[in-house]
Amino acid sequence: MAISNDQTVRELVNEYPAIIPVFQRFGIDFCCGGDKSLTEACANAHVTPKIILEAFEASKQLNDERLSQLDFSQLSLADLISNISRTHHIYVRNESARIEKLLSKVPDKHGAKHPELFEVRDVFTALAAELAVHLMKEEQILFPFIVRLEEAAIAKESAPPSTCFGTVENPIRMMEYEHESAGEALRELRKLTNGYTAPEDACDGFRSLYAAMADFEADLHMHIHKENNILHPRALAVERATAVHA
Repeated sequence: MAISNDQTVRELVNEYPAIIPVFQRFGIDFCCGGDKSLTEACANAHVTPKIILEAFEASKQLNDERLSQLDFSQLSLADLISNISRTHHIYVRNESARIEKLLSKVPDKHGAKHPELFEVRDVFTALAAELAVHLMKEEQILFPFIVRLEEAAIAKESAPPSTCFGTVENPIRMMEYEHESAGEALRELRKLTNGYTAPEDACDGFRSLYAAMADFEADLHMHIHKENNILHPRALAVERATAVHA
């Protein structure tokens, strides 16, 4: 992606329509102000082109992932798990670290005028810690068992694989409970940040923080959708079918 700061906002919107939500998020006028260069438009919105391009690249990766994948319900369970781990688990770990680094600086700089930042830091830090444990449980317990369950079904084994937790419904129930907890944290963060809208006096770091958190929310919503609405129901169906034929 070769974007020049000298390109007009109108040119960028025409060439990269997916940049529109980024412009909207940062208050860049791409309609009446479409003849301005990216540099001029960013100056008017009190943000740097670098922040805009970083936010666009992050959102573009999410959109490309959504659009490029096949119907997830048609993937094997093993392939779906691979997709979730490769796409979302890695993202959560990387972005949690990046956002926490921003949260180690922004509240101290802007907290006097925006005390909600300290609560944002507390809520996100707790969410990141919970997600770290959650991902580990999925990768070490639930995901390997679902893969083994699918292998047993394909091989038409006489019984479902034995486990220390009984039916797969038990860990799934726990994972979905934790998903709901994560959803509550996201809702609280959205409320505290006014929909991840940075105030007028926000510096680039402040704006970058809120942009990163907005993208984090979008990714986690897709992540949980793949598990709650596709992976888990299919794993339960495979287990039931294997048990019936036992």
